[in-house]
Amino acid sequence: MGDWERALTDDEQAAVVRARETAFLLYEGRVVPHRSCGIALAETFGRPTSAYQALRRGGITGCGECGVVVGARLVLGEVFGDPDPAGPVTGALRTAMEEFEARWVSRVDRRAAPGESIVCNTLTAQFPEFRSPERHGFCTSLATEVATLLAEVIVRNGGQYTAPGVPA
Repeated sequence: MGDWERALTDDEQAAVVRARETAFLLYEGRVVPHRSCGIALAETFGRPTSAYQALRRGGITGCGECGVVVGARLVLGEVFGDPDPAGPVTGALRTAMEEFEARWVSRVDRRAAPGESIVCNTLTAQFPEFRSPERHGFCTSLATEVATLLAEVIVRNGGQYTAPGVPA
């Protein structure tokens, strides 16, 4: 289990900051072209992006869970999961997933989203226009905070990932 009481080392803190900054820049889309939340998360953690495309807008339709939250779960599976398709859930994956699930809700500002649902359409319904700057800022914040937490969960549990930084 990750030790959430200890201070992160300088290298761990740098990795978390790099993940935070990368996710922000990739989703925000001002310095580099905008990425969907799932793609931004995959790129932030050095993962192939094609499967993460399906997370765009809650599974394309808006009816699925927030793509950045689902993407974080997938990254945890890639980092801590058993590479044997018939293998059991590893203890490291279970612990990392429990820590992520216990913390992401308190780390993410849902603003006026009703209830506890993380369905994309529910989260974004508070914005009259989906393509509005307000909704974009909300989702940029979601992607940034989830990426930051994901990096912390990974480093606190001894996982490794490549954070290539923002592509040119």
